[in-house]
Amino acid sequence: MSEELLGNCLVAQSGGPTSVINSSLAGVVSEALNHECIEEIYGGLNGVQGILQEQLIDLASESQQNIRGLRYTPGAALGTCRYKLRSEADFDRVLEVFEAHNIRYFFYAGGNDSQDTADKISKLAQKKGYALRVIGVPKTIDNDLVTTDHTPGYGSVIKYISTSIREIACDNGGMGQHDLVQVVEVMGRSAGWIAAGASLAKYKDNPNSAPHLIYLPEVPFSEEKYIQDVTKVLQKEKFCLVVVGEGLVDADGNYVSTDSQSADAFGHSQLGGAGEYLRRLAEENLSVKARSIKLGMAQRAAVHCASKADSDEAFMAGQAAVRAAVAGETDKMVILVRSDNDGYVCETGLAPLSEIANGVKLLPESWINEDGVSMNYNFIKYALPLIQGEIEVPFDNGMPQYIDLKKIKVDRKLAAYTLNA
Repeated sequence: MSEELLGNCLVAQSGGPTSVINSSLAGVVSEALNHECIEEIYGGLNGVQGILQEQLIDLASESQQNIRGLRYTPGAALGTCRYKLRSEADFDRVLEVFEAHNIRYFFYAGGNDSQDTADKISKLAQKKGYALRVIGVPKTIDNDLVTTDHTPGYGSVIKYISTSIREIACDNGGMGQHDLVQVVEVMGRSAGWIAAGASLAKYKDNPNSAPHLIYLPEVPFSEEKYIQDVTKVLQKEKFCLVVVGEGLVDADGNYVSTDSQSADAFGHSQLGGAGEYLRRLAEENLSVKARSIKLGMAQRAAVHCASKADSDEAFMAGQAAVRAAVAGETDKMVILVRSDNDGYVCETGLAPLSEIANGVKLLPESWINEDGVSMNYNFIKYALPLIQGEIEVPFDNGMPQYIDLKKIKVDRKLAAYTLNA
């Protein structure tokens, strides 16, 4: 049994939100309230950027109604950021803020880059001899974190996308005359997990139903093959519905999109345009009507079409993070572990942050059919349990009722800090 560590806890969110990121926040707060060694429960506004600026709020003062309401509220309730801790001054400032507010437990919800940040903060605290327990909470719609079976946020995004694909297919089916190509662009920078998830839209009794073609970042793109693929579909079907991941690359590994000139603080290209690229190819090479749409941010905010299984697992991950830290664990991330039994059961485990930081889990090649544009049963078996159940969102006067945290600010104790450009 680890020695009890008395002090305050701090939870923050980072990177792109998901439909269930706030469920993890609710899990952290709900569990932290159960442990006397955690004296105050603080939230960091806008990730590490807010921590640097000492923008902390008192989460223990929030009503239980608000904490419960986080589970059906989209977006990052604490605010998020893509700020990269670069300088020694940045890292020293984080510890300075932690010491000033007696932060002894730090929970960071985020993806690859966020877990790298958590890992570096944890190791710095150890080096400086500051007693701090750091646990990462997994979060990304991309489903590309290594060591975990899947990530909170993924089940909901593919539930929404698959639902949208079925609805778009119904629309296209009434308009196409073997001459309509509809391209749907979805998120997914380096891995095709999200695009692959669209395959759940297919009807079990009709393997030829939409989506007809799925183009993944893992499979090098060929313009010639694409035109052949679309032609084959239109010979049989009234329309061709194509799904493409934003990170689609050619045989040389270059993004096919022309809209990837800028990059974020972590050096990731800002993608977008793969769908329009495929639309233009179809229209220029075939006598068809071609359209493209980007599901955009709606993919990660659609709580009205979120997965209950996903939300429950996100909440469970937040709870597990607190329990692990109180038990003495640090420098770890909560992972989701799938049961080996026939029925689907999800439990939590832990993995070193250093193993997760900046790694990328690609879609297994064995889950992609030989045609390169469809998924086989192994993927369906993996993904289907993740989209089960629906979240009950309260409505009033026909509109969903989301919650806003009161965000009572914690008094600052330090001088102002200037962020690096």
